[in-house]
Amino acid sequence: MTLLKKNARWLLPLFGIIVTAVFLFPLYWLAATSFKTEAEIFQTPQTWFPHQFQIESYTEQLTGSSVDIFAGFRNSLAISVGALIISTLLAIPASYGVARFRFPGRHLFVLLFLVTQMLPASLILTPLFLLFKQLGLIGPSYWSTILANATAGIPFAVIILRTYFVTLPKELEESAKIDGCNTLTTFFRIMLPIAVPGVVVAIVFSFLFAWGDLIYGMTFISKESLRPITAGIYNFLGFQSTSWNNTMAFGTVSIIPVALLFIFVQRYIVSGLTNGAVKG
Repeated sequence: MTLLKKNARWLLPLFGIIVTAVFLFPLYWLAATSFKTEAEIFQTPQTWFPHQFQIESYTEQLTGSSVDIFAGFRNSLAISVGALIISTLLAIPASYGVARFRFPGRHLFVLLFLVTQMLPASLILTPLFLLFKQLGLIGPSYWSTILANATAGIPFAVIILRTYFVTLPKELEESAKIDGCNTLTTFFRIMLPIAVPGVVVAIVFSFLFAWGDLIYGMTFISKESLRPITAGIYNFLGFQSTSWNNTMAFGTVSIIPVALLFIFVQRYIVSGLTNGAVKG
């Protein structure tokens, strides 16, 4: 048993390092390839580091000679913020109601939300397109893409927040009722402030889902200048040739906001996920 504990002291960190390396290697390869020339990208054997360091692929992004990356950032930011606002505002009360109130079919309600996470976006693309077309939302507008991403993000946000609200002790609500608070006052003044880490997790994942969306933005937005940043990748993909270093540079630049977001809110994400995993 003592030998097992001694081995665990270095086996667990080693396992963590290996898992981290596996997840970070694609990001490293993306960034490293963006600094290579086209000839070096396809040479055999592959090089781990750029031998001929070039930054033309990045200057092309910033000068806007092929694609306006700043417009893509603006479009993705508008779509992502709009989607997370709608999904979070609807998911918070829904998840609290499922976690705290007993009503027939509430477990089926949660199960159906889980099932929606298994459906590919392509399956609901046509029904959404027909619906938005009847509503007049297809065209040069963000609204159809915002609503589509919000609809897709609500089930996951509800699942995350429900598990978090379930972990909160009911004694808090009982004490608030003794002090004369009604259900709404208890929710907004006591339960919601405590659930901030879980809310942050729901906000972050709603933002990430909308930021990484391609299929909704390409299908519902007809004006190219209003499409999200993910759609800009097609400017480097051609029928006869593909500019891979520009493609990798574009991908590297597009994930910078996501990386910064994780750096600033990682404390809330860890707290929200660990607390929400205690009890379901």
